[in-house]
Amino acid sequence: MVNAAWRLNTAKVWKEEAEAQRARADRLQQDMEEIKERLARIEDENKNLVKLLTALDPERINSLHR
Repeated sequence: MVNAAWRLNTAKVWKEEAEAQRARADRLQQDMEEIKERLARIEDENKNLVKLLTALDPERINSLHR
């Protein structure tokens, strides 16, 4: 009887831990998607800034690549 109760309790604990791990994984996945979106926006903004800087001072861009 004690052994059965211990097994039942252990199974319950492992199930709860698995559910908690799944919830953490879901949150991390959402965070990664947000980070990727932010990075894409930053890269786009950088491209626009480089275009603007090139239009204003092309020699400045050339000096950065040397």
